[in-house]
Amino acid sequence: MGASTLLAFIFGLFLLYIIGLLLVIPIKIIGKLIVNGLLGGLLLLFFNLIGGLVGLTLAINPVNAIIAGFLGIPGVILLLILKAVL
Repeated sequence: MGASTLLAFIFGLFLLYIIGLLLVIPIKIIGKLIVNGLLGGLLLLFFNLIGGLVGLTLAINPVNAIIAGFLGIPGVILLLILKAVL
């Protein structure tokens, strides 16, 4: 095994590592979006259970779940304000 073969092998492993990083990072972002959307949906469900007693409800749909997932409690408050305004 010559020096050029060894360098080519190391360079190939480096490229494989870079390609792996480029493929894993978007998967992590998508996974985080899914988890946040599910948590937002659960937060909306909990709010509808409690808010239903006093007449405050929000529709549970993917857009509301993502907004609540990204922003948490301020997102639910934002959705309530938007419901009141619109």
